[in-house]
Amino acid sequence: MSVEEQLGDVLSRIREGEAAAGRHDGSVSLVAVSKTFDAEAIRPAIAAGQRIFGENRVQEALGKWPELKAETAGIELHLIGPLQSNKAADAVALFDVIETIDREKIARAVAAEITRQAKPVRLYVQVNTGLEPQKAGIAPDDTIAFVNLCRETIGIPVEGLMCIPPADENPGPHFALLAKLAERCGLTKLSMGMSGDFETAVQFGATSVRVGSAIFGTR
Repeated sequence: MSVEEQLGDVLSRIREGEAAAGRHDGSVSLVAVSKTFDAEAIRPAIAAGQRIFGENRVQEALGKWPELKAETAGIELHLIGPLQSNKAADAVALFDVIETIDREKIARAVAAEITRQAKPVRLYVQVNTGLEPQKAGIAPDDTIAFVNLCRETIGIPVEGLMCIPPADENPGPHFALLAKLAERCGLTKLSMGMSGDFETAVQFGATSVRVGSAIFGTR
């Protein structure tokens, strides 16, 4: 299938998942993950109407998205990979949403750049629900205190939580944990679910899902 057809299939499955879960049509947004794909591969998705995209690396995104954003109004770009503090200025300048705030140093660097650039950026805290040592994210037990630190001490507007469950585990309990943590933090946005499990994420309350290979194919 073409990118346009695969995009349509994913959107249909999201809408079907919303209906099955008794949720309103359009309550889950699709972040099309375009990491490792060049501008030519991404343009068909934009032409088909997709406007929200996700990238893992700041440097890679800088190589293609300024041009793509200039071509089409209304693009919303999400950083969904780990952020280093020395890339905070570029990240704030290019991205509309940063989903991977997971430690105080990054939170402070992003806050400083948001103030310096006078640019509003929506922020999510990444939670390492599986406590995987190789994976970014704050521990579940530390999440509430960290969200409070970001809001009250650092002064950045955390909008939601994000997670990437362990690849070899049932994602459902991880999605349920993230939803519970968000509720305890008073947050309404949940970024969870990828190509292999986004329909499960919709059942557990995801407000956005991050889907790459099911749209663009294998990398």
